[in-house]
Amino acid sequence: MNLFEFPLILSGPILRRVEPTRIFIWIATSKRYQINAELYKIDNIRRDQDYHYQTLEIVNELTTIKMGKQLYINLVKVTSMNGTFPIDTLLGYNLQFTRKSELYDLESLQLLTPNHPESIIYGTFKYPTFHIKSGETKSNILYGSCRKLHGDGEDTLALADTILKQEYENINNRPDSLFLMGDQIYADDVANPIIRVISNLGDALIGQTEPLHQVDSRLDREPFRTALTQINGRQYIIENLCQFTSSQSQNHLMKLGDFSAMYLLSWNPVLWEAVQEQHLFQSFDEAKDDNLIHFVFPNEDRNRKEYKTEQNQLKSRYLEQEETLIATPPSLYSVRRLLANIPTYMIFDDHDITDDWNITANWKTNVFNAPLGRHVIANGLTAYWAFQGWGNDPDAFEDDFLQPMKSYLKTLRNGNIKASKQEEWITILWNFNSWHFVAPTHPKAVFLDTRTQREYDLEPQPVKIGQIIEETTSTPQLLNEIGWSLVTNKLLTSDWNRKTPLIVVSATPVYGMGLIESFLHDFVYPFKVLGVDVQTSFDFEAWKYNGRGFTDLLNQVAEWNPSQCIFLSGDVHYASAIKATVTFADGRKLAVHQFTSSPFKNMSFSGVWGSMMKTVVTFNSMKRKKKDIHRICDPSYTITHVDEEDVSRPFLWKDQLRYQFLRNHSIIETNNNLGLLSISAEQISNNLFTKH
Repeated sequence: MNLFEFPLILSGPILRRVEPTRIFIWIATSKRYQINAELYKIDNIRRDQDYHYQTLEIVNELTTIKMGKQLYINLVKVTSMNGTFPIDTLLGYNLQFTRKSELYDLESLQLLTPNHPESIIYGTFKYPTFHIKSGETKSNILYGSCRKLHGDGEDTLALADTILKQEYENINNRPDSLFLMGDQIYADDVANPIIRVISNLGDALIGQTEPLHQVDSRLDREPFRTALTQINGRQYIIENLCQFTSSQSQNHLMKLGDFSAMYLLSWNPVLWEAVQEQHLFQSFDEAKDDNLIHFVFPNEDRNRKEYKTEQNQLKSRYLEQEETLIATPPSLYSVRRLLANIPTYMIFDDHDITDDWNITANWKTNVFNAPLGRHVIANGLTAYWAFQGWGNDPDAFEDDFLQPMKSYLKTLRNGNIKASKQEEWITILWNFNSWHFVAPTHPKAVFLDTRTQREYDLEPQPVKIGQIIEETTSTPQLLNEIGWSLVTNKLLTSDWNRKTPLIVVSATPVYGMGLIESFLHDFVYPFKVLGVDVQTSFDFEAWKYNGRGFTDLLNQVAEWNPSQCIFLSGDVHYASAIKATVTFADGRKLAVHQFTSSPFKNMSFSGVWGSMMKTVVTFNSMKRKKKDIHRICDPSYTITHVDEEDVSRPFLWKDQLRYQFLRNHSIIETNNNLGLLSISAEQISNNLFTKH
């Protein structure tokens, strides 16, 4: 497998952080190249003439991380020799790749060939394009979350490419930023037909099979040694050796190569072509005959009814997932073009690493105390940094972060995990506290890390669904005091100013949908108790389930004092829009908009449940038409729904909120969807797009 011949470009180019003074372009390659960018100002003086491309004087600075023997992550930093780049005008770029006598550019690699399947250009442009906004024109931000390769429905991230294509010449209407707000990959929920492809690709990329048995010696003994390499074989390992709690972890990503291959397959169609040429995909029967599928019942029990039932269930799931995966590569051509033409900012949520990541203090402690668990988390964070985090805010990752990473990766490529290097690597990643960042958009957007900087209450708190106390549970504060201090410092040392608009990106919604939660409680969970297979996405992790944490969030945003506050979120597998006004006990007020778009590709409320939920929730919301919902948070940090006349009770804060209709007089969208937020000095408008 180490002889696998990869294409030059494994993924990208992806346009990342874009500022008036510097531009970052991310690209993954299979060999080390010197990569230089060329930048052009694009003018069209007369409509009947072709575009004019003016070469800009720039300085290139390349940083390359060797992740594996055939995996190089490159970040090209481009600065202007004139100090700043042209504003509110289209810019184009090309990349040159040099290695000894080899010389390529995006054109020679056929990425700039009009009508070619791999083209990353729009219309008649010669190059991928973007623009830097001054803030004086309308901002158009695409946003969404939750994209699973074998998720139900069509990929609406590809729909963003269609939207950009329609407006590629018009900087007033063209989307100027893309926010990916969590679950860009599903590391814990991997389809059976693709897990061995991912594992083999990962080993070839790194150059070695990661020796996980050096982390936990039990993996060098049966049945774990065989199960680790089999389809459907990792559930017990994940639950007992890693101490994870995901219920879908039969094929959980574990090795650094696994995570890396998953990112590449999520963004680049060409790698799928290479995999198919190498005949790496196997049918269910081929995999079974080669003993590559893990069965709970051993081979000697093949005549038992239970074995046949298990085999039929696995085969049915395998074939269903095959059908879903077949539709994935065609959409990736659009996704690749989109990412090359729009500044993109990304933050993780749990599935980028594992489901339930840091959900409770006990979870975090148990996983850290499991050597394999903390190692897999570190692998996931390493991949997140390399493929997502680095391009968000390159300044956050200095030599004291980069050098230990490089040192550990070198030992891994050599097929040996040195304990001292591994411990330093794990310590840095588990303790890193700067995953948050401020995107240089208009308005500025502060992306919160709601996963690694949590605070856990010592005493469980009552959780309320509507007016019902559902259970007493340990619900975390999603950002602790130190975390808020670090976020505030980064925001206020950026060029954002108080009393100007601000976008706050939280993977978990700040304002959820109480009507939906009540529906789940009243209609769905009773069926779950009876054993009916009902897929939902609902945990007690929303901000409101910890009154102290929610209060800290509101107080902090109010202290920042933006002129407009917009919350953007994903996670919950439905879209919604809410408008709220918060009043504090001291008389301060905070007006907010909350927009949620989820999922890109992973419909959880589909079929009869989706239709029923929409009907029930819409019916209930119609009864509240032209009525606000009132809540108070009392001095014990308990959040309670109240009648309007009861808001005079003692409170830390009170709010009134109203669900906004999206379309067709519905307040929710459960199909795969994509949000487009348009912001001008006069108004904020939110459009939702689906494939249906």
